[in-house]
Amino acid sequence: MNFQNSILLGSVLLGSMGVSCKTQQKSAESTQPNVIVILADDAGYADFGFMGSTDLETPNIDRLAQDGVIFTDAHVSATVCAPSRAGLITGRYQQRFGAECNLPPHNLGVDTSELSIASALKKQGYHTSVFGKWHLGEQEEYHPNSRGFDEFFGFLEGSRSYFPHEKNDRPGDPHEIQHNGKHVDFDGYLTDVLGEKAIEYVEQQKDNPFFMYLSFNAVHTPMHATKEDLKRYEGHERQDLAAMTWAMDRAIGKLVSKLKQEKIYENTLIFFLSDNGGAHNNQSSCLPLKGWKGNKFEGGHRVPFVMTWPKKIKGGQKYHALTSALDIYATAYEVAGGQGSPGKKLDGVNLMPFVTGKKETAPHEQLFWRKEGMAAVRQADWKLIRVDGYGYRLYNLDRDLGESKDLQLAEKSQMNDMKMALENWEEGLMAPLWTEDKNWNRVTFEIHKALMENRKSKIHSPGDLNAAEQK
Repeated sequence: MNFQNSILLGSVLLGSMGVSCKTQQKSAESTQPNVIVILADDAGYADFGFMGSTDLETPNIDRLAQDGVIFTDAHVSATVCAPSRAGLITGRYQQRFGAECNLPPHNLGVDTSELSIASALKKQGYHTSVFGKWHLGEQEEYHPNSRGFDEFFGFLEGSRSYFPHEKNDRPGDPHEIQHNGKHVDFDGYLTDVLGEKAIEYVEQQKDNPFFMYLSFNAVHTPMHATKEDLKRYEGHERQDLAAMTWAMDRAIGKLVSKLKQEKIYENTLIFFLSDNGGAHNNQSSCLPLKGWKGNKFEGGHRVPFVMTWPKKIKGGQKYHALTSALDIYATAYEVAGGQGSPGKKLDGVNLMPFVTGKKETAPHEQLFWRKEGMAAVRQADWKLIRVDGYGYRLYNLDRDLGESKDLQLAEKSQMNDMKMALENWEEGLMAPLWTEDKNWNRVTFEIHKALMENRKSKIHSPGDLNAAEQK
């Protein structure tokens, strides 16, 4: 063989080795699932077909649930928007870093020393995105693009109009729609727009592992829907909510169809849940649970929760043990190839061993909640609620899901154990870095008091409080 042919053969061998290396690298990367977290806003526990709703149509979400696992005793870490999202994004009880309450309109946000789920997955080679509502801080250091998200299309505040709005859409307003910090004028209905942007993102990133946080503002107030969707539900007792839910389901259906079209659905881990219980003012239903958004009864923090990954999880399952939105972070990080906690110790756990039968214990022996003067703890079927300045209630949810029969006198040993568990948990927390409006705290106190006395609350807003005091 002459020198020239040797060079040629060597080049061919090196080239084939390069292709082989690239192929092996691609093969290794392809084992990482895409991860999508779909978050509804203020959705009721009973307001999806897979949760038993008969008057709201959610065919696409129901199919997603059929393809995976429905968690029947799943909870978020807070009963209102911002702290619940802080827990989900960090995988840690938000009280550990002072984000206990909803953010006030100041230059505050989630502690920048907390590693977000997006930052953790970027370390595993993922491209990361968030579409929709942020509500975790408005300033540059708290902005999604500063917290590990490569792509952000949405708004920074807690709520806004679903249609273009002169006030909301002023450049620089925290309610404006923006793309990576730059103002965007949008047309149409925001739920549809967010779905379209999510589909565009899949098209761009389909060949790479990606993490998507699709954070709808539906079905949070204001109760806005398109004329076409409202017409579909003309005469419906919950017309606005039905139309808004239908639009969200439609957007999710189109996203799933895109994943299937690109042949990546099977290897995409999808979570669907609500950020807290249904609100008292958006026509939602939390039945058969007691309470709603903002209070420590089950209706405030137990949420519809689905996990789907066709490649790894058998569909058609229901899982009944205590589960938390805190588990999303740990699950996503470990299936992406990470081990342990990427930063500070996580409070969530990887759910995969539990849903695949490798672990038969519950993911959590206890779950906790606290927002200023109201706190609660779950321990298996037992539930303790504490309201500062009023007292305690102890319930057994297996016998009394509606939390109506106080057992603290009959079950003194259980009562003391749970009080101690709550106090021990609180020792690892810090005082909230910000608090909510004093009038709203009084409203929340009155609601808890009414529910603990098994009566209907007449107070839902500071206006109701003022009216009651004037009588």
